[in-house]
Amino acid sequence: MPVKNRFAELQDEITAWRRDLHENPEILFETHRTSAIVAEKLEAFGCDEVVTGIGRTGVVGVIKGKTTGSGKVIGLRADMDALPIHEQTGLDYASKTDGAMHACGHDGHTAMLLGAAKYLSETRNFDGTVVVIFQPAEEGGGGGKEMCDDGMMERWGIQEVYGMHNWPGKPVGSFAIRSGPFFAATDQFDIHFEGKGGHAAKPHETIDTTVMGAQAVTALQTIASRNADPIDQVVVSVTSFETSSKAFNVIPQKVHLKGTVRTLSPEMRDLAEGRIKGICDGIAATFGGTVEVIYHRGYPVMVNSDEQTDFAVDVAKAVSGDCEEAPLVMGGEDFAFMLEERPGAYILVGNGDTAMVHHPEYNFNDEAIPAGCSWWAEIVEQRMPAA
Repeated sequence: MPVKNRFAELQDEITAWRRDLHENPEILFETHRTSAIVAEKLEAFGCDEVVTGIGRTGVVGVIKGKTTGSGKVIGLRADMDALPIHEQTGLDYASKTDGAMHACGHDGHTAMLLGAAKYLSETRNFDGTVVVIFQPAEEGGGGGKEMCDDGMMERWGIQEVYGMHNWPGKPVGSFAIRSGPFFAATDQFDIHFEGKGGHAAKPHETIDTTVMGAQAVTALQTIASRNADPIDQVVVSVTSFETSSKAFNVIPQKVHLKGTVRTLSPEMRDLAEGRIKGICDGIAATFGGTVEVIYHRGYPVMVNSDEQTDFAVDVAKAVSGDCEEAPLVMGGEDFAFMLEERPGAYILVGNGDTAMVHHPEYNFNDEAIPAGCSWWAEIVEQRMPAA
């Protein structure tokens, strides 16, 4: 694999950074130790500017090329947070924090971007400015949005932004990407049915919320099967069904349903929200009860820009010799917020034959480090070639 020789030399050092982060995971915005380590290293590398506290606990480093006459500014982003999972890998560097684990490889993403930052600070073989972005709270906290809301893009004049994620099941160091919608919008809903509770032996004297809830679980599947265009993508999943009574002989007064909606277009997102409310209103009216539907919009659809995706493919081919078209992913990714602010692209790098992300036996594959670091560096050197 034609990776940069410097990253082969740095691999053991970057691996040690990664394993230290793995051993000390931090969740959501509580990445205080991680952020401090990142900032300390960026300072030691000689970055022209290092700023903490962007998006609460995010870190930004600025690296200027030997020349900056091009006026170009590129952002490179890695996520830092872990997941609330109890690790079961048995590694000698397994998590020392009970109930927290780097089960998605953000430790690897952070280490790879640090490796690229070290190299770019040493060589500065480009004409322009690089902004390295270390983001907290990707796993449900919207840290990317918070960094954008803090004015990150405007403050440093970022013109394009690039992200990367490891991908189990793909050969180590290989790449995959797709243009346009890539990762889904991730919304949540709470549905509260209320009827009239009573004795299970006298259902005629009640308004049965269990029946309403059961009807809703089934009816909500018609959004995908009967409301959505068959060539569009939507997933509606009810994941929790809780009644206000746990007794065998009580028809409950209230039922609470929770679930998630995944879509790949703003139009389908609007349709799904409207149909959930319409279906539940109809069910409540049919059975004589009432319903409150609370719809929470989460991460938007992550959309790769065409031009930047084509460029990312060329860079990936230069590093690994090939770049496949990635499948649509119905999981969410809050890099979507940054891609709403600026054109850019998000690529997958192979993690090999490992457990899937968000699994207690998952571990980032350190053999992917040279390829990932090389892709970051080539993005900069090819997009902003030295004058």
